[in-house]
Amino acid sequence: MPFVKTNDIQLSYQRSGRGEPVLLIMGSSASGRVWTMHQTPALNRAGYETVTFDNRGVAPSDAPAGDYSIAEMVADTRGLIEALDFGPCHVVGSSMGSMIAQELALASPHLVRSATLMATRGRSDVFRRAQAAADRELRESGIRLPPKYTATRTMLEMLSPATMDDETTASVWLDMFELTGDNSVGGQSAAVSALGDRRAALRGITVPCQAVAFADDRVCPPRLVAEVAEAIPDCGLTTIPDCGHLGYLERPDAVNSVLIEFLDMHRGTTPRQRTAGSPVPVAGS
Repeated sequence: MPFVKTNDIQLSYQRSGRGEPVLLIMGSSASGRVWTMHQTPALNRAGYETVTFDNRGVAPSDAPAGDYSIAEMVADTRGLIEALDFGPCHVVGSSMGSMIAQELALASPHLVRSATLMATRGRSDVFRRAQAAADRELRESGIRLPPKYTATRTMLEMLSPATMDDETTASVWLDMFELTGDNSVGGQSAAVSALGDRRAALRGITVPCQAVAFADDRVCPPRLVAEVAEAIPDCGLTTIPDCGHLGYLERPDAVNSVLIEFLDMHRGTTPRQRTAGSPVPVAGS
């Protein structure tokens, strides 16, 4: 696994395919290799070069102690693009990764050809804030939940009822979640919780964007994804049915179709320059 040094840490990455560059940014606590199950093979076949990487906190990338900020992870990502001479590139993010992507597009539009924002949001609502606080309290208590309980809770949070109602498929997911256990990276979760309301700032994004909502997503529900699409000028919005927060794994063919159609529309797009003012800084920078 190759590494680059950026923002005083080492990030592991994978590069594959040939063509216009696409950088994929994974969500909280997940490895960048998750993208290689469905998305990078489809993108490579469609004529795109892809880079995936492990955000800080996810091995084998460095895991500095303490809480992280979205600003730090945006700086990590910007440094990766620059170190690999990969920009300007199309950027694809999911969940926390999409929050990094939208802040990168805002602060460094010269590095971003387009941004696809899956399962994103520009703020947390009352329930999501309460859930984040409860998760943090559980982590800090030192209590370790039994793997079978963690697996069932993860199913309820992350997947669609359509998946859970298919008994064969549900059994596979339960086994997988039980094996992986609770691998949450507390520093990343803190970064998402601390981001605040970015809807006003997102109006300053100037690169082509599309938001992708997953109809049964309980973590970033479609109404919060729609708020991002409404805030970003000329941002498209697509909702994919019968999938939850992990829609790119539950309905990969539908997700890949939407993704590649959007990328093909913006092949060769030159990043637009801001016509007035300076880039809006990332919260916390």
